[in-house]
Amino acid sequence: MTFLMLSFPERVEVFRRHFARDLPEVTFASDAAAVDPADVRYLMCWTFPDQLETRYPNLELIFSVGAGIDQVTGVPIPPGARLVRMVESGITTLMRDYVVMAVLALHRRLPAFIDQQRRAEWKSQPFVWADQRRVGVLGLGELAQAALGALAPFGFQLSGWSRSPKEIDGVRCHHGPDGLAAMLAETDILVCLLPLTPETRGILNADLFAQLPQGASLVQVGRGGHMDAAALLAALDSGHLDAAFVDVTEPEPLPADHPLWSHPRVVLTPHVAAHTRADSAAEATISNLRLHLSGQDPKGLVDPARGY
Repeated sequence: MTFLMLSFPERVEVFRRHFARDLPEVTFASDAAAVDPADVRYLMCWTFPDQLETRYPNLELIFSVGAGIDQVTGVPIPPGARLVRMVESGITTLMRDYVVMAVLALHRRLPAFIDQQRRAEWKSQPFVWADQRRVGVLGLGELAQAALGALAPFGFQLSGWSRSPKEIDGVRCHHGPDGLAAMLAETDILVCLLPLTPETRGILNADLFAQLPQGASLVQVGRGGHMDAAALLAALDSGHLDAAFVDVTEPEPLPADHPLWSHPRVVLTPHVAAHTRADSAAEATISNLRLHLSGQDPKGLVDPARGY
């Protein structure tokens, strides 16, 4: 039984060491050409190899090296194989930190001050206390819950929205279409941490922005396909939205002449909010394999019907 990992050499070597130490009964490989495809029971990659459905007929689990799986959604896989997204502390920690950074920057109107600095303009900005600021999060999965937990001590009014009902201490939870409208109407800083599915593609559009209060801001750390960039720019230029942190775009990289690069109230980062940490990812993967070998479902198992 072979675990085949297709990734960067540095990450592969970390996984190799962990497998040799903690799961020696599973053969670890990183060279697809050097293994018998029939022996491969587990595959880890970001994008699927060509003809995956027939190349590895005995696959049981396919692990994504990242938290997202939209890059492989809809690609045929062998019958009986299941897809597992990465759930590990490194991704969670980095995303938590980025969201806190962005929310605090928008709360204290940092983009406006950076713009003033460029013009050598010494001027105060309107001030709002944290307990008067309403932060709403789209998506209430593990990453969102970690971010909400880190934001709680600042005193923000916290809310969140998910497709199905959830309960989180200290967070006003909404669900479904009516719940989305209700949350948007009460959100000053909106954070997008949704998975990308056919239902969520393009959700950050003109209609959604119009439902936010005047002067609201956006933190876009979901997927590039969630956002209509032209609609965001129009909402910023009209003054309806105050500012935005944007970490993911479609396409990536963003073309050099795209107006998001130079907009004075946009902070643009190149998809760096979170990365997989090799050590903790290897530990999480081995833990998941042990669950699978004992007949249990691995953590992060993807529901094909939901797409996440």
